[in-house]
Amino acid sequence: MTEVYIVGLGMTPFGKFPDLSVKDLAINASNEALDDANAGIDDVGAIYFGNTSQGALEGQFMVRGEMALRGMGLNGIPVVNVENACATASTAFHQAINHVRAGVSDVALAVGAEKMYFDDKARVFSIFDGAWDVHNREGTYELLKDLTADCAVPEEALASQANQKSLFMDVYAFLSRYHMDTFGTTQRQMAAVASKNHFHSSLNPLSQFRNDMSVDEVMNSRLISWPLTLPMCAPISDGAAAAVVCSKDALSRFDVSRAVKVHACELGTGRDRDPAAFDQHVSRLTSLRAYEKAGVGPDDMSVAEVHDASAFAEIQHTENLGFCAYGDGGPLVESGATRLGGRIPVNPSGGLESKGHPIGASGLGQIYELGVQVRGEAGDRQVEGVQFAIAENGGGFHGVEEAAVCITILGH
Repeated sequence: MTEVYIVGLGMTPFGKFPDLSVKDLAINASNEALDDANAGIDDVGAIYFGNTSQGALEGQFMVRGEMALRGMGLNGIPVVNVENACATASTAFHQAINHVRAGVSDVALAVGAEKMYFDDKARVFSIFDGAWDVHNREGTYELLKDLTADCAVPEEALASQANQKSLFMDVYAFLSRYHMDTFGTTQRQMAAVASKNHFHSSLNPLSQFRNDMSVDEVMNSRLISWPLTLPMCAPISDGAAAAVVCSKDALSRFDVSRAVKVHACELGTGRDRDPAAFDQHVSRLTSLRAYEKAGVGPDDMSVAEVHDASAFAEIQHTENLGFCAYGDGGPLVESGATRLGGRIPVNPSGGLESKGHPIGASGLGQIYELGVQVRGEAGDRQVEGVQFAIAENGGGFHGVEEAAVCITILGH
């Protein structure tokens, strides 16, 4: 199959934008990606559009992409709508790549867009109820609760269960406690993740939050679901991101000097597994496939963007990606290795915790960040000498792991 390259990238700021619709956000990011590629909509052979919440929040249950992008003048271009929970945008990117690899057309556009800020917070939080098996909500929750039944927790852990939040913060809290009980991971190590990411986002003009935070400030913030405090949790966000991809044969039509090669893009589905079998996690198995496809390994990675919907998740996924042994993710962040200037900077964008998490756009937000890192265009947050960059984007939940995950490796 043909090699595939990213030739255009676009991303809106992530945040709270009451005056912008999902259409505005999607078109802004798409036009920026097309302008970055010095291309027009008529150069595109297909569009893969990612969105998760507009059906539940606005009643646009169907043909979301055809409606959101109508103002661009689609002129009959086929549009495919993609939903894969928080892995939606990376899945749209995966589909656009495979469309080009299959030779159906030589240029495709992947877009992820989400409008999540509405006055009715309970309705917004209800979106997450559909990201696991709705026929087995109680069973899944009890499985996770039982997983941590013997874990020592402070009194505030029980009180925090009543806080208004996405149920996924309880999911991450249960997994955090299990990791703490198994490996000795600490709440302070999770706070170190959030502190690092808030520093990184202070360097990113597209981030939702631009404020640096110390570890103590993170620790002393409002408790969401123990051990997770507010800065350790991804916020509700509006935003969009997009990428133009092309085949090797079409590359000469674009600026070759700024093209980013897609070395691998692998999609995996979570399975039933023993919670103690950490090395069988879907992100671990999918990353191994991606490394094999790209002909590289964890030590070859210069920078990573991982799905830190919670600070614990970053610790978990640095282990899954092979940057350290299982149980060493906490010490890894405390050592400074994952900070800008460290051995393997993780989430230089600020990550989902601080850059923001518009669910259907987050995966392409990661691709945007790694693309500009490979190009050497990341400004104050630029990682020196980037050769290979990896993104891990998970979505939904099944059993004790994500229901879906996409691993992408980019480079020269």
